[in-house]
Amino acid sequence: MDIVYEKRTDKSLNEAIHSLEENLKENNFGILWQLNFKNKLAEKGLDLKDDFVVLEVCNPKQAKEVLEKNIHVGYVLPCKMVVRTEGDKTYIGMTSPEKLIGLFDELELSVIAKSVEMIMKKAIIASI
Repeated sequence: MDIVYEKRTDKSLNEAIHSLEENLKENNFGILWQLNFKNKLAEKGLDLKDDFVVLEVCNPKQAKEVLEKNIHVGYVLPCKMVVRTEGDKTYIGMTSPEKLIGLFDELELSVIAKSVEMIMKKAIIASI
């Protein structure tokens, strides 16, 4: 099961995050929260070699729709996207909403998740 979709970009970490945020906004998605594991672990005295920034993204209208159909979907919301570095390379990726929501085995939810996934992939491609 390919649960991760990821593309390499020539942009810096911050440029990639900014570009992704702009492309998500064009599709009515927003970044609710972000966490750089490298920085957070450094606060705890631990060293992570590369940046790994988790972005929690959401389209409020679609989130409301799936939550009204099955409140337990909230356990996999908001959608996760990642911008990370590996040496001098930067990657933009996401976990598959279609695969995660597919675990609930409800066709109507899967249709919505597939649409969300297509929009998120489009935002990644536009950001690279």
